[in-house]
Amino acid sequence: SALSFQVLLKSDAPTGDVLLDETLRHMKATESAETVQTWIELLTGETWNPFKLQYQLRNVRERIAKALVEKGILTTEKQNFLLFDMTTHPISNATEKQRLVKKLQESVLERWVNDPHRMDRRILALLVLAHSSDVLDNVFASLADDKYDVAMNRTKDLLDMDPEVEAAKARGTEMIWAVLAAFNK
Repeated sequence: SALSFQVLLKSDAPTGDVLLDETLRHMKATESAETVQTWIELLTGETWNPFKLQYQLRNVRERIAKALVEKGILTTEKQNFLLFDMTTHPISNATEKQRLVKKLQESVLERWVNDPHRMDRRILALLVLAHSSDVLDNVFASLADDKYDVAMNRTKDLLDMDPEVEAAKARGTEMIWAVLAAFNK
């Protein structure tokens, strides 16, 4: 099943991204191949496994936010919540956000291919991640009502597909379907 797909490292060549390179080192160091589900839990810090502490990434959210601040996508602010101050990271580059939103909107409207195996892999991955992060509604919110309905229905049909079946048919998108299966679990 897609949930039990084991992640096998094809290349440990550095990517230039600190978190990705650290992830590759962890994957290379594992004694036995781990499943997609296990890696998601370890790399997001959503689980605590004393036997696999060496493979967990530390402060993932903070490090991702810091990298996006360094790239000029986010900024850092302190917000006061009555009893305590909290660091937040609002978007500072609305243009980049709009570019991504427009790309996703077009992919399910003007450029809809009605076949996930003919879709651009990055678009498919973005739709899966947007769905898993509960932000798809925001992505389509600026559309007119009729287009919003079309976009949501097409996306729902896509994301309701059986990841097991689609992963078996996949040509290079098995990992995306395995991630969807893990988030749908």
